[in-house]
Amino acid sequence: MLLSSSFASPLHLPSSTSLNVAAGAASSRPAFLTRISAAKQLTGRVVTTKANKTVGVEVVRLAPHPKYHRRERIKKKYQAHDPENQFKVGDVVELLRSRPISKTKHFLAVPVPPRDTRRKAQLLPPLQSDEEDTAGEEPQ
Repeated sequence: MLLSSSFASPLHLPSSTSLNVAAGAASSRPAFLTRISAAKQLTGRVVTTKANKTVGVEVVRLAPHPKYHRRERIKKKYQAHDPENQFKVGDVVELLRSRPISKTKHFLAVPVPPRDTRRKAQLLPPLQSDEEDTAGEEPQ
């Protein structure tokens, strides 16, 4: 019964001859061939900036203990590329996967706005009283 279900049937992809995709034309690609980016996002704190164009980022995650099943903090340190040397120790950054830059660098460090600003912008629309106050003031 389960094998006769449409959900269990194998995926049938059209052959490359039926797609009629030109070698240089990316706009004629079907929707199922679009690039899928990784869902895993790494966010961590910069712990070292001693190397040129490289920052050490410590990522903390929670994982269950194998025996006691209590969640414990697991820290892992990644090397990330910082082309302008803009980050300082303590900055919060997001790590994006990239091609291997060196033996240990496979990530690109991107700045993350402060947590308060990001949350307020996402959750709350601007207040009407704030809009009226700014509209009533004259520029000096």
